[in-house]
Amino acid sequence: MDADLVLATDPDSDRLGLRVKDTAGGEYIRFSGNMSGMILAEYLLRARKENGTLPENAALVETIVTTDMAKAVAEDYGVELVEVLTGFKYIGEQIRIFEETGSHTFLFGLEESYGCLAGTYARDKDACVAAMLLCEAAAYYRAQGKTLWDVMVELYEKYGFYREGLKTVTLKGMDGAELIKQKMDDYRKNPPDRMGGSRVLAVRDYLSGVRKDRLTGEEAETGLPVSDVLYYELEENGWCCIRPSGTEPKIKYYFGVKGASLTEADQKLMVLRAELCDPATDPA
Repeated sequence: MDADLVLATDPDSDRLGLRVKDTAGGEYIRFSGNMSGMILAEYLLRARKENGTLPENAALVETIVTTDMAKAVAEDYGVELVEVLTGFKYIGEQIRIFEETGSHTFLFGLEESYGCLAGTYARDKDACVAAMLLCEAAAYYRAQGKTLWDVMVELYEKYGFYREGLKTVTLKGMDGAELIKQKMDDYRKNPPDRMGGSRVLAVRDYLSGVRKDRLTGEEAETGLPVSDVLYYELEENGWCCIRPSGTEPKIKYYFGVKGASLTEADQKLMVLRAELCDPATDPA
């Protein structure tokens, strides 16, 4: 096989997986949902800016557990970045709000779990249009002698080496739900001062709706709906988000870092992941 791209969707074609050939080494690199989402977001913004169709009130929408690179890209192009709770329904809700209020023009929505939407024709992620756009982007960059991996590296070099991870801990049995509740209660009662070697700068508790600055003690509203979710803002652009699954006996840890290189970012991610997900208590 000598394809530039390998694309695959799930059975209902709302999530899109991507592997890209690295011409330098000949191997296929697996793109995370964050990576493919940022390739598309930046490509769309670039194209709209170049052809003069980027609205003044344009907005990108992402979930709170999606890459922070989106913030840097949105700022660079002068568009608003709106964060919502986990779940694409919240991105769809923003489209309705934008249409009703006229506050923004929706351009693109993305979540870390391989879902994105370009346009307002739907209120859910769409792998079919995402696949077409990725092929269009791949053709555009190939005409410049670049692969999508080359472009991803350029984005890293321009905006920062952002890397993200996810770990799910399953607590089965009759006591599973209670153990998950106890874990969340303990995180709330005993918030950590450090995570992965980095200081915790602020804690967002979406159940109480309060963001507390750990350095100043100041409190503010999160501005999002009530949900059993904790979000820790770490120094050096790191973060961690913890929430129980709504459908299974699982607790999910999302986390992200920013490094001066891919190697440094991956090392930071490994340290944070190891601290959050103790293998002694997580056989999965």
